[in-house]
Amino acid sequence: MLNRAVLLGRLTADPILRYTPGGTAVGTFTLAIDRRFSGQNGERETDFIPVVVWGKNAENSAKYLAKGRQAAVDGRIQVRSYENKEGQKVRVTEVVADQVQFLGGGQQSSNGQGQPSNKDNNSNPFADDQKPIDISDDDLPFDEAPGSDEEPGAWEDPLGYEDRMPKRKRMRKGA
Repeated sequence: MLNRAVLLGRLTADPILRYTPGGTAVGTFTLAIDRRFSGQNGERETDFIPVVVWGKNAENSAKYLAKGRQAAVDGRIQVRSYENKEGQKVRVTEVVADQVQFLGGGQQSSNGQGQPSNKDNNSNPFADDQKPIDISDDDLPFDEAPGSDEEPGAWEDPLGYEDRMPKRKRMRKGA
């Protein structure tokens, strides 16, 4: 069996961060994802997918994501149920994120002084630029890709990602 969801969308609101009684961080946010096709009225429809994030990913999501920011989520679909205050059984379908990638900037709101409002003033200065960076290979501090056969030990892999990735041959320029 396989239960995997890969999503790419924009946050509808700032993430909400809470902690369990045991001290584990849990974050929630909703991604707005446009469908690839238009509906009968000619407009593209949008799905709003609730996402749950645990632990350090939840804390980082709350710190670096905000309404309008684009994010990619890799996780699994979970269906759970609970009883609401009226005693009715409610079923919830959500994505439990294993990984969250913070992507380019979003539609930022103004802080009233003509400047974009960021949750973190130390944010990446290139995040909202959306322009390619002109850099030559000579400016990079390495010759080969990390983990290549020609530089053993150049890249430490404490989580074992390299063992899980398919082996590929690297093509060289002019070869």
